[in-house]
Amino acid sequence: MHVEQSLKPYMAFLVVASVSVLLGIGIAACNSNRKAHPTKIVDTTGPTSADNAQSTPAALAHGQGTESSRTEKESTPMKPATDTVTNSGDDAPEKLEVATFAAGCFWCVEAVLEQVEGVHDVESGYTGGTTSRPTYKEVCSGTTGHAEAVRVHFDPSKISYTELLEWFWALHDPTTPNRQGHDVGTQYRSAIFWHDEAQRAAAETSKKAHASEFAAPIVTEITRATEFWPAEIDHQDYYRLNPNAGYCRAIIAPKLMKLKLKSEGR
Repeated sequence: MHVEQSLKPYMAFLVVASVSVLLGIGIAACNSNRKAHPTKIVDTTGPTSADNAQSTPAALAHGQGTESSRTEKESTPMKPATDTVTNSGDDAPEKLEVATFAAGCFWCVEAVLEQVEGVHDVESGYTGGTTSRPTYKEVCSGTTGHAEAVRVHFDPSKISYTELLEWFWALHDPTTPNRQGHDVGTQYRSAIFWHDEAQRAAAETSKKAHASEFAAPIVTEITRATEFWPAEIDHQDYYRLNPNAGYCRAIIAPKLMKLKLKSEGR
């Protein structure tokens, strides 16, 4: 009896110690499990701000004829062509001169003149009318008075204005009023829009010189250049971008071959 009572303190100590050890093991196990649990991985493969930017109007600036780019082109007023244009490009001449011609569908005229040596740039547009910022549909209605025309920036050290006029007479029929082939309407009239007196005089002289080459009288109008409105983006470089379109194959390609110029897609 005395022995059992004397052992009670030791037994109590052992029980307490055992419980402490077991608690320590349990806590350590819990901590170990928490450390081993994988950290949440953030998915970085989903859409980002850069991906979303691909669908913004700015990113679509180079989209092929998007509605937003067409609308912007139509609504942007352009300055009238000037007699000379200072060009800061490394490969461009220091100064370019401007010529403006109307000779039927501007797709055809652009396709020819952009291949002429000395021509730096050809832009399709509308001029000679009474309204501002005309659209292609409005010009085709015949109510705005505009002609389909091209604005040509050329290097006078490589090609003269008189030489450009030679190409003008060669690329269309200047004897049919308000018509070129199947294209009929005042917007398809033949016209030379001069930018200074020297161009006016050269145009008049050139017209008289070529009169005997045609069976019918030349009806080309020679008039002062007024504001030039660039056409919608769909009409710029049309032949180069659409060489296999029906109109290009039937009308433009044969014209280029006749003039001994490069014909796309052949």
